[in-house]
Amino acid sequence: MNKIKDIQIRDPFIVPYENKYYLYGSTDSDIWKGSGSGFDAYVSDDLINWEGPCKVFSPPENYWGTRNFWAPEVHFYNGAFYMFASFIGDGFNRGTAVLKACEPKNPFGKFIPHSEKAITPSEHMCLDGSLYVDKKGEPWLVYCHEWVQITDGTINAVRLSRDLKTAVGEPVLLFKSSSAPWSRTVHSKSNNITGYVTDGCFMHRTKSGRLLMLWSCFTDNGYCECYAVSDNDEIDGKWEQGGVLFDENGGHGMVFTDFNGRLILTLHTPNNSPDERAVFLEIEETERGLKVRHCF
Repeated sequence: MNKIKDIQIRDPFIVPYENKYYLYGSTDSDIWKGSGSGFDAYVSDDLINWEGPCKVFSPPENYWGTRNFWAPEVHFYNGAFYMFASFIGDGFNRGTAVLKACEPKNPFGKFIPHSEKAITPSEHMCLDGSLYVDKKGEPWLVYCHEWVQITDGTINAVRLSRDLKTAVGEPVLLFKSSSAPWSRTVHSKSNNITGYVTDGCFMHRTKSGRLLMLWSCFTDNGYCECYAVSDNDEIDGKWEQGGVLFDENGGHGMVFTDFNGRLILTLHTPNNSPDERAVFLEIEETERGLKVRHCF
């Protein structure tokens, strides 16, 4: 049994399912270098004590993605669990691919490739793709176009086929990182590039019907969790920046409702390997967006 403080994990993602919480994330001990080994997951009754790790994805032989196994999200869609995760490989730009559980209703998978390659544009460096299903039931991928390629990182959306295997239509630009007044440039020594980051997009529909997007960038205090608001409460609206939820060198968060009815934000902090850990913050919905109540 593990306590959350003992689990090294980035980009935490929680699925509440059948009275248990399933925790996924970037779990390679060094996600920046070397070959990717896959993704581990954990399970808990109370968000405090965790069983695991359980290997939920191992790359098959000759899989196109070979390293930087990042940010797995798991969604239940049309009767099965799907994983959206980012990879990079020799001859391929970084992108988000779709995996599917062999046992469709088992949150532990095992997950196997579902899309042939990445479903993000092949000519772009992309990451952190997140599933969003609109009011008409159409699936979309919301993802980040990396700042290391375009300097001012963006968040885009592209409609997906109903089977989640391919993108259909052209990507739509939602906003740039620099549109947030708190966003600050960072410098990559390895790429010798300075620019504005977009990371970790996640869609949240409030009880009142507002459509919000959680995302991460850098502020004067370091890595942060913030959110934007659609003016028409749909993916094609004008996106206005709402505010910062957490700016203590942590981010890449998502929101879920626990079995007590509380709205919970989870993210990783600090943003330094190998010290990153998942934390849980109770939040509340406001007329404008979201507000943190307390950390537990």
